[in-house]
Amino acid sequence: MTARASGTGLPGLNRVLIWFNDPRNWWGPNGLLAHIREHVVYTAVIVTVGIVIAVPLGLWIGHTGRGIVLVGGIANALRAIPSLGLLVVLIVELSPHISVAGGAGGLLARGSIPYAVPALIVLLILAIPPILTNTYAGIQAVDPGARDAAIGTGMTATQTALRVELPGALPLVIGGIRSATLQVIASLTVAAYAPLVGGLGRLIVDGDQNLTDPHFGYPAMVAAGITVAVLAITVDAVLNLVQRRVVSPGISGRYRRHS
Repeated sequence: MTARASGTGLPGLNRVLIWFNDPRNWWGPNGLLAHIREHVVYTAVIVTVGIVIAVPLGLWIGHTGRGIVLVGGIANALRAIPSLGLLVVLIVELSPHISVAGGAGGLLARGSIPYAVPALIVLLILAIPPILTNTYAGIQAVDPGARDAAIGTGMTATQTALRVELPGALPLVIGGIRSATLQVIASLTVAAYAPLVGGLGRLIVDGDQNLTDPHFGYPAMVAAGITVAVLAITVDAVLNLVQRRVVSPGISGRYRRHS
């Protein structure tokens, strides 16, 4: 792609800056803020569902030591699945059998649910493996002495897992959540290839149809890519602060040394 669009005479970067500086590109149902909101909500829903599935399963696997080879192999296999190819397959095979016409309370466009469900499934498949593997790896890395001491004080297996092993594994667990979150934020752009599905990827996919359009063409595509990168950096910084807040200083090594 050349740096200058036909008829404009403006370098590509200037066109993107002009796009960012135009209020019409920020507001409204197709504005940047609306797509950021969709992107954030989709990410929050997918990562939350991934946590609900992966953390308890990883806690059980790490505590019991059962199924590590099988689950680890499946998790690694899921990482290798091409997301766009799987999305196309699910749209072809699954979407015709979903007859919900609503828009999920305004969050999704009307008629988009048959296409949003395959997209959410693909992203969930991407989100679960890092959370799952980090959780059971973190549980297994907990000091056996701490586990034995908990059992020696009369704690049950569930109490030991929740009060000793999970807090000790939190750095790795949150690391898996951070990795999954960043992967979902980046991969959500692919979900826009599904019809009527929003997010920042909508600007990229629609812009590719008409690169010379001043509002939905090349500048919008680059602006959306920059916004995804900024969003990923911002969310990761927030999760880093959360990690510092919830992980015990004794575990993270942030305890203060007194002379």
